[in-house]
Amino acid sequence: MNWLLQVLAITSFSMRTIPQRRGPSIAAVVGIAGVVAVLVGVLSIAAGFRAALTSKVGEDIAIVLRASADSESTSGLEREAVRVILDSPNIESASAELFSLINLPRRSTGTDSNVAIRGVSADASKVRGGITILEGRMFEPGRNEVIAGAGAARSFAKLNVGDSFRVGTNTWNVVGVFSSGGGSEESEVWTDAAILQSAYDRGDSYNSVLVRLPTPDAFDAFKDSLTGDPRLKVKVLRLSTYLADQGEMLTEFITGLGFAIASLMALGAVFGALNTMYSAVAGRTREIATLRALGFGASPIVLSVLAESLVLALIGGALGAGLAYAAFNGYQASTINWQTFSQIAFAFAVTPPLLVAAIVWAALMGLVGGFFPALRAANIPIANALREG
Repeated sequence: MNWLLQVLAITSFSMRTIPQRRGPSIAAVVGIAGVVAVLVGVLSIAAGFRAALTSKVGEDIAIVLRASADSESTSGLEREAVRVILDSPNIESASAELFSLINLPRRSTGTDSNVAIRGVSADASKVRGGITILEGRMFEPGRNEVIAGAGAARSFAKLNVGDSFRVGTNTWNVVGVFSSGGGSEESEVWTDAAILQSAYDRGDSYNSVLVRLPTPDAFDAFKDSLTGDPRLKVKVLRLSTYLADQGEMLTEFITGLGFAIASLMALGAVFGALNTMYSAVAGRTREIATLRALGFGASPIVLSVLAESLVLALIGGALGAGLAYAAFNGYQASTINWQTFSQIAFAFAVTPPLLVAAIVWAALMGLVGGFFPALRAANIPIANALREG
C-alpha cells in the first residue's frame, strides 16, 4: 500500500510539472502524432481496398471456376459444364458470367487504363443482392448496352449515362450507373453475357458461374455435388474467400509498406521522447534525490517517469488518430488490382481496430522513449545530487 501511494504521489507531481516543460513536451507529442497519422493513413488504404472487395459479399454466395484457374480471367467453362452447374439442386439463383478487360481514359489524367467489363445473366442482381440503379436504367438483353458501376463512372471518362465508347468492332452505349453499396462490382462495367460472347468471339463459353445458395450452411453440400461430378472439372469457393484472395497481394504490400514507413518515422519520434524525458529528469535531479533521501523507492520513480512519457505518447496518438480520421476516412480513390490487372475503386477506411492499433503503437513509442530516462532517474546518486542542487 505504501509503495502504491509513493507511485501515485510522484506521478501526480510529475504530471503537474509538464506545463513547465511544454516546449519539449509539445515536440514529443507532435512527433508521435505524425507517426500515428501516417500509419493510420497508409493502413486505411489497405482496409478500404479489402472492404471494397469483401464487405458486401454474403457467405451464401459461391463462385464456380475451372479447376486449374486461380482467377476468373484464367478460367473457362463450356456451355455443357455451365448447364450441369445450373441444374444443381438447392440453388436460389445463378448467373453465368464472362470477365474481360477494356481500356478507357481516366478522368484525372486522360491516360488509358484497364476497366473490367462483365457479361452477366438475367439473375446477376438477384445473386449478388444490393444492386441499385442510381441513374438511367438497366441494359436490355440482346443490345450493345452497358451499365457502369459508380466507382468506374467516377474514375473513367465515357461512362456517363448517354455516353458511348468503342472497343474492338463494337460501340457500347452507357444507359445506366449502378451501386452495389461499395462492393467491388462498382469498379466494373456490366452488359449482357450473350452480347459480350459475340463481341469477343467467345462462342458459348463463360469464365465463371455465381450462385446464391439458400443458406451459408448449404455451401459444403453444393461444393461436394460439383467437385464429385465426373462430368465437371471445377473448383467451388465462397465468393468472399475468392475476392479476399484476389486482393491479398496488394493488401499485404500496403500493410507492410505502412509499417515500414511508420517504423522509420517512429525512430525519430522515440528519440524526441527520449530527449524530452531526459530533460525532465535533468530538471528534477534535486527533487528526485530529495524523494530518495526521504525514503521513496527507486521503482516508484521509474514508474512515474514512464507514466509521464506514456501520457504524452497517448495524447500524441489520439491527436494523430483524430487527424487521420478527419483527413482520410471515406476518401475516394482507385488502384490497380495486381491479381486481375483491373482498376478497383474504393474508399479509405479508418476502422476502429485500426485506431486501436495506432494508439497501441503510440503507447509503445512512449514506453520505449521513457524507459532509459526512467532508469537514469532511479540511479541518480543521492548525495551528489543534493550537493549539486
